[in-house]
Amino acid sequence: METTTNDHLPAPGAPAVPSRKRADLLRFAAVLGALLLLNFLGQRLFFRLDLTEEKRYTMAPATKKLLSDLKEPVTITVYLTGDFPPAFRRLEQGVRETLNEFKVYGGANLNYIFIDPSAGSTEANRNKFYQTLFKKGLKPTNLGATENGKRVEKIIFPWAVVSVGGKEKNVLLLRGSQTAAPDVRLNQSIEGLEYELASTVRNLVPGRRKIIGVVQGHGELTNAEAGDILGAWQQQYDVYRVNLSQMPDLRALDAIVVAQPKSPYSEAEKFKLDQFITQGGRALFFVDALRVDLDSVSRNGVALATPYNLNLDDLLFKYGLRLNQNLVLDLNSGQIPLVTGMEGNKPKIEPMPWQLYPLINKFSAHPITRNLDAVYLKFAGNLDTVKAVGVRKTALMTTSRYTRVLPAPVPINFNDARLEPNPKLYQNGFQPVAYLLEGQFKSLFANRTRPGTMQYQPEKNAQAKPSKILVISDGDFIRSEIDQKTGRPLRLGFDRLANTEFANRELVLNATDYLLDDTGLIAVRGKQITLRPLDKVRLAEERRRWQILNLGAPLVILGLFGALRAWRRKRRYAGFAA
Repeated sequence: METTTNDHLPAPGAPAVPSRKRADLLRFAAVLGALLLLNFLGQRLFFRLDLTEEKRYTMAPATKKLLSDLKEPVTITVYLTGDFPPAFRRLEQGVRETLNEFKVYGGANLNYIFIDPSAGSTEANRNKFYQTLFKKGLKPTNLGATENGKRVEKIIFPWAVVSVGGKEKNVLLLRGSQTAAPDVRLNQSIEGLEYELASTVRNLVPGRRKIIGVVQGHGELTNAEAGDILGAWQQQYDVYRVNLSQMPDLRALDAIVVAQPKSPYSEAEKFKLDQFITQGGRALFFVDALRVDLDSVSRNGVALATPYNLNLDDLLFKYGLRLNQNLVLDLNSGQIPLVTGMEGNKPKIEPMPWQLYPLINKFSAHPITRNLDAVYLKFAGNLDTVKAVGVRKTALMTTSRYTRVLPAPVPINFNDARLEPNPKLYQNGFQPVAYLLEGQFKSLFANRTRPGTMQYQPEKNAQAKPSKILVISDGDFIRSEIDQKTGRPLRLGFDRLANTEFANRELVLNATDYLLDDTGLIAVRGKQITLRPLDKVRLAEERRRWQILNLGAPLVILGLFGALRAWRRKRRYAGFAA
């Protein structure tokens, strides 16, 4: 008699092999399906999470729109790469992260490459490539940092070149105050990367160019004297000379510039300025309250500073600002060359501190002046604010606390530069020398007749479109020094005596951008990244402990995970062995 056995069936209480295997297969299929679904959704839905406190990886809406609207390819070539110490790699990494974000929104129309200038196989090849960069205007920088308690210096090329449609523009990536600590300056540079790169792309992308009118006819700065800033403006805007007496109005302009006038404006000309500003036009005033004629210095080195009569005081007063008739002396100052003796039969000329040339390094946190280096003023007065309803006033620049204010008329003796200043006389504190005015400006001519006519200006014209005005109490602020050999203007802010370039040019360009840019891109300059330095003393004491922890902890965790997995596997399949 044939009998059957149940050897092929699991013993009572043993795990059901087919059901277990089926459950594993179903679990695997579910995980695989979920991964495929996530991949499918990830290709069609875009989102990014920025978990940093200051949102350092989040692009501003203006930057996203600019990059998303690109109509032609943009290529960014970065020369900031190579074998850097950690501090310098942080700046390089910041550039890479910014460009990665640019690529997300720019898509196929945004490309970037990194080139190491020092990667040549021979020294001759490297020097040849360096010369190529020099000809492009890319100058190297010797930047110092402290690594492990040691001073480290590295020659770097902190530049990028943005190319759009055959046009190129250089971008300096290393910004910030030169007087700041190296780590702080690097951090300031990282904060400004988005704005520097995005604004350069915007300037090169074809679009409607704003129009700037530079007022003439009152002894204002000539094209040669303001040559550098005029050239910088022309790269982004259409710039024209404007004679107010020959124009019926200024409606064709987007902004006007009043740069160191020396003779008064007529009432009719002032009316045109007023109507332009109250109807939303933007204005930049670089004006002196006192006349200092250096050509009339006496043999004893003495000149007299006397008040100008520009007929603009009531206009600025109506808008909320008063240009005081004085001069500010500051112990934090520039220098002038003075003859201090003779060397043989030649005079000996030395630079001497000159308190009437204030150096300004105290700025507001406004995007125009954030992370700005020092600027240079000459014969500047101070500014006061007065009540103007609906106008917001921001003091962009102030002097140091060690100042002295002299009311007009002011005798100026250049021989005083030879004397040691008396600190007890410099007790007037911080003095504002630049203001930004924003809001709806009431017309000076409201409820009055139009100059030269009997046409009445009703009160409704007093309230108008929002506008912005920049006022700096130094007419020389945008004056460039002239190269005596070539007769061409030097870069604005460059001081031959100190062989230093101050930030006058950058401030003016930032201010113009803020006044005229309707996209809000200039607000990106307000981005802030907080430095969180480690405790260097504690780091040195606990260095070995943290190295052992960083090396040993992953190995211990990996070993525990392996042991746990082997134990679970053994327990799970123990029934099969029986």
